[in-house]
Amino acid sequence: MRRRRPGKPGHNRTFPYSGRLLALMLAAIGLMLPAAPAMAQANEPNPPLPHIFLQAGIHRIKAEVADTQAERSRGLMLRNSLQPNSGMLFVFDQPALHCFWMKNTLIPLSIAFLEDDGTIVTLTDMKPHDESSNCPARPIRYALEMDQGWFKAKGLKTGDRLTGLK
Repeated sequence: MRRRRPGKPGHNRTFPYSGRLLALMLAAIGLMLPAAPAMAQANEPNPPLPHIFLQAGIHRIKAEVADTQAERSRGLMLRNSLQPNSGMLFVFDQPALHCFWMKNTLIPLSIAFLEDDGTIVTLTDMKPHDESSNCPARPIRYALEMDQGWFKAKGLKTGDRLTGLK
């Protein structure tokens, strides 16, 4: 009697659990697929936050909004870049001398410290990884971080006003 080897055409050996195992694996994959985008975002070191649009004269800004202590503390840390005309708006509950530093921040930024009505109080350039404090000239409620040089390139200066704040 001739014996057939596994893998040869005509092999009739069956595996009783193979169909069930395959079905379980496919079901598990199906359950994970809807969560895949959320899992990928959760694995990013600093995923984007919800955003609003601000106006600075004729310039439109897409600003992520950091309005909780955790979001403000994390800021733009570990980000490799910003999209053109995009930044992060820091929103505080009360006007105060809110200071910023660049610990774990990889990209050079410019920051505009803003009063309640959006008036620019102070503009400052900040260097990556610099842990020195950057503070406004007077109490502010908002701060907007953009790529370094963005405000200067757009001709914005102290006393100019941004609109669209929360």
